[in-house]
Amino acid sequence: MKITFIFALEFILNMLPKVNPLATKAWQALELRADAIGDKQLRTWFAEEPLRGESMVVSHEEIRLDYSKNRLDEETLLLLAELASACGLEEARDAFFGGELINETEHRAVMHPALRAPRDAHYLVEGVDVIPEVYRVLDQMESFCSTIHQGVKKGCTGKIFTDIVNIGIGGSDLGAVMVTEALRPYWVDGIQPHFVSNIDGNHLYQVLQKVNAETTLFIVSSKTFTTLETMTNAKSARAWFVQQMGSEAGVKDHFVAVSTNTEAVSAFGIDTRNMFEFWDWVGGRYSLSSAIGLSIALTVGFKNFRSLLDGMHAMDEHFRYAPLLGNMSVLMGLIGIWNINFLKMSTLAVLPYDQYLHRLPAYLQQLDMESNGKSVDRNGAPVHYATGPIVWGEAGTNGQHAFYQLIHQGTIEIPSDFIGVVKPSHPLPGHHNWLLANLIAQSRALMLGRTREEVLESGEKVSENVVPHKVFPGNRPSNTLLMKSLSPFALGQLIALYEHKVFVQGIIWNIYSFDQFGVELGKKLAVQIHPFLEDGRTDGSLDSSTNGLLAAIYDWK
Repeated sequence: MKITFIFALEFILNMLPKVNPLATKAWQALELRADAIGDKQLRTWFAEEPLRGESMVVSHEEIRLDYSKNRLDEETLLLLAELASACGLEEARDAFFGGELINETEHRAVMHPALRAPRDAHYLVEGVDVIPEVYRVLDQMESFCSTIHQGVKKGCTGKIFTDIVNIGIGGSDLGAVMVTEALRPYWVDGIQPHFVSNIDGNHLYQVLQKVNAETTLFIVSSKTFTTLETMTNAKSARAWFVQQMGSEAGVKDHFVAVSTNTEAVSAFGIDTRNMFEFWDWVGGRYSLSSAIGLSIALTVGFKNFRSLLDGMHAMDEHFRYAPLLGNMSVLMGLIGIWNINFLKMSTLAVLPYDQYLHRLPAYLQQLDMESNGKSVDRNGAPVHYATGPIVWGEAGTNGQHAFYQLIHQGTIEIPSDFIGVVKPSHPLPGHHNWLLANLIAQSRALMLGRTREEVLESGEKVSENVVPHKVFPGNRPSNTLLMKSLSPFALGQLIALYEHKVFVQGIIWNIYSFDQFGVELGKKLAVQIHPFLEDGRTDGSLDSSTNGLLAAIYDWK
């Protein structure tokens, strides 16, 4: 009875502030502010504030954020900061870094900043310093990478490893794919990474067609070692390997695991000394800085992986200690709240002007939409305001020739995050200045637009009936993030910047950002439907659409 009471008391003490943002004075003041600003043009703001582009900027280490092209002013920012404080952002941030159980629906702490902290740091989860455990695994990863890169650890036939195949899904895939693509110039000579996530057999099949069993190392990334998609792919990869080698003896040499399920890992045939652990306080979409990053470290080298972690830690510290309106993650979070809840914009385009960042929008989709795609608040009540935005995007300049038409002249207003890299990763002349020119020009065009008078004064030969089609409304908000280079350190900063932005918005919306129950129902229904597909029959117990789809599949098979 005493234990139960202590547990309940601890749970209550660890609960975050649960403030309905609609009930705050700041929210009501912001609604009035949005009405007062109305359709005031960004052109006008820049004319009235000649130094706007210099004052609405914040920098930290290798990243610079220019947020001047948003439809807000100092008064609006002060009200947004007031809203954040009224919703308990500072207290929530302290609870987060203090290791409290802020993932209350799953009764877990959320402590991914510990994964990239220095060795002499102290991060507590339920009163226990987790840094020694973090470094136990990091040291294990470093040692393992060294044996692979130096050719000490070889395949079962004595050949060195040349291909790494990471098998995972969601947080065990998207972050690692994005980072390895972003850091291509840092790839270790002789190592080729591959990633398999989709349960569609085409994904695994096309990878297996490219690799040699004797020189391939498989990483099975699943915390529980039960994830349906991952284990289906892992079992198929294992069967392929055994078929290629003619024996199961080499499985222990060619498969490693990122997991916590020792029994299942051993039963699979993996030597548990090659099992890399991570913990309940590491959420999947926040896990690339954990052992889930093993594929990253093997691809770019552990030194560069460490630099990635150092960049993330630098942004962690900035988020933890910088004042609200000098805090990059807080500012991006507040600007998003303003655009979504007060200017009624429900989407966000992420537009990286670097081809190596082409997987960043997909990574941020999961980070943001799986975290804040919620319609129930932390009190269990339905929310009556918009929460997470629809996140999407494409690398520039490709996107300019695809969907920018809608951003510039469509009826939907779409805030955009432009991301540029100052120093290119390639030596080719004549490319990078054009890339940067397009980056700057697009955000400027979205801000300025083009008036009827400007069309007529342009000198273009335009008939009167075509003039309206050449007018751009402008006044479309955007942020511009500049990175000095696409280094591991700067990339780490960028990732952590968005992680903490999502946290800020979740607190203000009074929702839980660290669970994802919405992914479960479809999986459970798939388990219900799968036997019908295996047996080639249906008992008619499902809805008419499902029964009809199954019948069509049986016929066509």
